[in-house]
Amino acid sequence: MKYFAFLPVVLIVAACENSGASYSPIVDGATGPSYQSDLAECQALAASKPIVDGDTTGAVAVGVAGGAATSAIINDSSDDLGRAAAVGALAALTADAVSKTEARKNIVINCMRGRGHNVIG
Repeated sequence: MKYFAFLPVVLIVAACENSGASYSPIVDGATGPSYQSDLAECQALAASKPIVDGDTTGAVAVGVAGGAATSAIINDSSDDLGRAAAVGALAALTADAVSKTEARKNIVINCMRGRGHNVIG
């Protein structure tokens, strides 16, 4: 039963693995003949940025400590520290994954702009 506690973490990482990198930007005006190949290359570049890295480890560690500390302060007890630490870790992992997804989207946008496409969002 304890193994199911890690299921949300696995699902979050799996769900975010290709998100952001598959973003198709909004372009003002007509797209040129190189648009599709440029988009594919920019998306591949964005996909090369890992979702889980050293920053993720740090964020999870802070989430664990924050969750446990908050529980200890609010409840004035150490009974649920493990559960609170797990919730903190999950919240930190989710926030980090969302941040990296947004970074991947921005890579696509900036890459396309750099290749001369009039990307507005």
